[in-house]
Amino acid sequence: MARFRNKKKVAFVKPAKKQPPQNVDHVTGDKIPRSFVFSRLKLPATLKQLQADLRKVMLPYTALNLKEKKRNNLKDFLNVAGPMGVTHFLMLSKTGTSPYLRVARTPQGPTLTFKIQEYSLAVDIANSQLRPRVPKDLFKNSPLIVLSGFGTGEQHLKLTTIMFQNIFPAIDINTVKLSSCQRIVLLNYNKETKLIDFRHYSIRLQPVGVSRRIRKFVQNHKVPDLSSLQDVSDFITKAGYGSESEGDEEAATVSLASDVGRVNKASTKSAVKLQEIGPRMTLDLIKIEDGLCSGTVIFGNRWVEGPW
Repeated sequence: MARFRNKKKVAFVKPAKKQPPQNVDHVTGDKIPRSFVFSRLKLPATLKQLQADLRKVMLPYTALNLKEKKRNNLKDFLNVAGPMGVTHFLMLSKTGTSPYLRVARTPQGPTLTFKIQEYSLAVDIANSQLRPRVPKDLFKNSPLIVLSGFGTGEQHLKLTTIMFQNIFPAIDINTVKLSSCQRIVLLNYNKETKLIDFRHYSIRLQPVGVSRRIRKFVQNHKVPDLSSLQDVSDFITKAGYGSESEGDEEAATVSLASDVGRVNKASTKSAVKLQEIGPRMTLDLIKIEDGLCSGTVIFGNRWVEGPW
């Protein structure tokens, strides 16, 4: 009589879903640019703080706590950049005359060299303001990039435009949420001075069509205790939410009813206002190389000293 072997039961394992690559935007499908911000040799204290401020500007797709050692050279950073998906380097240096900023595309360039004519730290910007505004989730999303004055048709300005456009993630205007747009980086090219103004702002929305008292009450986001009051108007009056005589400043308005978290539900319109958070820089483009800190000079023939 034939014998039948008992078949071994195999546990069913549900196949895992294929996860999209971590360095690819789930919405646009484009590769997310990532950056390293570091220095070349020793920097003075103010430039070290400027380096920390630039790292915050590049958040969340940068190494905020990148460790540097004196013996590290450019090749060391390049070897680490590949496995981590880093696409851009921002390098600060200080010579006997001026500080410099180099912005390079990895691994083969090009490289833009800027002389920093003037700069202000984020702490300096905050100290100059009556009410500095830096919410805790301000750096959760990458900033928007706005370029002004670069459309002159000159080759070096085109390369500068492409470099800065690609250093931040692209956005899809059809799917972007207003709540994710909290910062903006503005680069303005002055045709007369040939200098580039670098500014970093936070974006805040204010409801329009309501009084200042009501607007401040709505934006407080805290549940008030009205148990001892007869009417909500008593709370607004006693709490001192501004003055009715204060006029609203001019501001642009947006209408995005799909993202009601940051707009006025009554009129579906909100005023867009910018508040500078720093850092602030005035840059002079002095050289463009087709390689990574080397190669043929595409623009500029001025010699730049520095530990490159």
